[in-house]
Amino acid sequence: MQMFDWLNQQFSVFGIQVYWSDFLGNILALATVVLALRRLVVSWPVQIVGSVLLLIASLNVHLVGNAGRQVIIIVAASWGWATWQRSKARVGTITVSWATWRTRLLLAMAMIVGTVLIGLLLHATGSSFYPGAPLWLALADAWIFVGSVLAMVAQARRLVEFWFVWLAVDLVGVPLAISSGLYFSGLVYGIFFVLVLIGIRDWSRRSRAVITSAVEPALPVGGLAEPTVEVDRRD
Repeated sequence: MQMFDWLNQQFSVFGIQVYWSDFLGNILALATVVLALRRLVVSWPVQIVGSVLLLIASLNVHLVGNAGRQVIIIVAASWGWATWQRSKARVGTITVSWATWRTRLLLAMAMIVGTVLIGLLLHATGSSFYPGAPLWLALADAWIFVGSVLAMVAQARRLVEFWFVWLAVDLVGVPLAISSGLYFSGLVYGIFFVLVLIGIRDWSRRSRAVITSAVEPALPVGGLAEPTVEVDRRD
């Protein structure tokens, strides 16, 4: 649609050319992290809009893996939005907890195996960066893709570990975004890094759950356990 063509245009920020879609998408992404830190349900619709804009930005620079990541994030955010709404309706607030060791192991395995499989697929199809791009670039693209999805799932389950997954994503995301010409995204990833550290401290403090290796109930997404629900009335 021509009315949205301006999103594909660039403007200069301190001498750096930035796509409007990249700029606005990352502003909303930052807002999402701040809102999630405060455990506000509105963080989910904000993330959906931001991901749509970042999808446009990724397609502009042919980052197919990152574009696919945004599509998955939109789907996962819709599910997370519904999950948080149900939780808040049930206990009156959004509670958080630590995951069990079993859930942590599932997250770690999914991160490693998913990165390898998707990275090999992106490399074989020439869908990451440019045809013939080295395998390590495809794996970096896949790492961000898989990590983002797992972070969304862990966030929807209100697990403190979701911040650690985002931390792992940021460590790769900063150099990857800069090398792709998405300089503003690189800057935002750096800001994310600081916010993630704050988020880890805040959610850790709020968590009332005791880490246990008890058997967890089956769940529809990824086998991640429903965190222990204890009402935090400090809000």
